[in-house]
Amino acid sequence: MSFISNIDINTLHFIKENFSNPVMDKLMVIITNLGDKGFIWILVGIILLAQRKYRKVGFILLIALLITSIIGEGIIKNVVQRPRAFITYPDINIIIKAPSSFSFPSGHTASSFTAAVVIGYYMKNWRVIVYALASLIAFSRLYLFVHYPSDIIGGILLGVTCALLTIKLLNNVNLKKSVE
Repeated sequence: MSFISNIDINTLHFIKENFSNPVMDKLMVIITNLGDKGFIWILVGIILLAQRKYRKVGFILLIALLITSIIGEGIIKNVVQRPRAFITYPDINIIIKAPSSFSFPSGHTASSFTAAVVIGYYMKNWRVIVYALASLIAFSRLYLFVHYPSDIIGGILLGVTCALLTIKLLNNVNLKKSVE
């Protein structure tokens, strides 16, 4: 475990030493705020749900986000109870309000990759954009020193898994009768 811990902290210090500047500080705060509580992805899901052509995608996205949140925020974080990076290394000053939940897995990352997989699966023209935004949100959590890289990897794995399972379970559901 110390091998992973060394990679985690060395990566965070590398990011802090090589990327930190006032412009990036502002940009990363904006990007991370998009991922707060999955807001951007919930909004996208509602917009998709409101359009007949994309109703099924919106429905599957919102269900996948709910499943991801229940498993990640409700179960895994409370079982693992990993302290956040800024708590373990209090000499680092963070530039956002300190999150109060546990660190593993990253909820921002999990919801972002859940959304990217669902949207990318059904709306191939949007793939690059949603994966880029998901990746930026994940990176912002490292930049802001509120997650370790292993939290991000855990969030990606959780998000991708929940998205794929939800797609598999709901892909053949006829939503015309159930949603309209």
